Amino acid sequence: MCRIASLFLLQRLKGSMSGEARDFNNIEKRAIIMYFLLRGKSPMKIHAILKETLGEQSPWSATVKKWVSLIKRGDFSTCDAPRPGRPKTVPTPEIIDKIHELILEERRISAK
Repeated sequence: MCRIASLFLLQRLKGSMSGEARDFNNIEKRAIIMYFLLRGKSPMKIHAILKETLGEQSPWSATVKKWVSLIKRGDFSTCDAPRPGRPKTVPTPEIIDKIHELILEERRISAK
């Protein structure tokens, strides 16, 4: 009975009752994985259920194992943590003038 209810939940999340499919984002996938983990499913069983229901959209088994291990360690957040990215560079007129002067002074320097 639990399997039928779980599959019904996934089918309902996957699309409307008319059969219209929609894409899952990572937050929704992690919430489903957390649900099945709290229901006592193993990572491989969770991956099999997701693969059966979501098909091509299902996460890889390694991803499911990683998310399960994070949940078991106490990280119940379904959102991605903020990450530092590449610093933003803006071509200001001052920087453009400095580069132009360097190129004029030294012929071996290219604009690249």
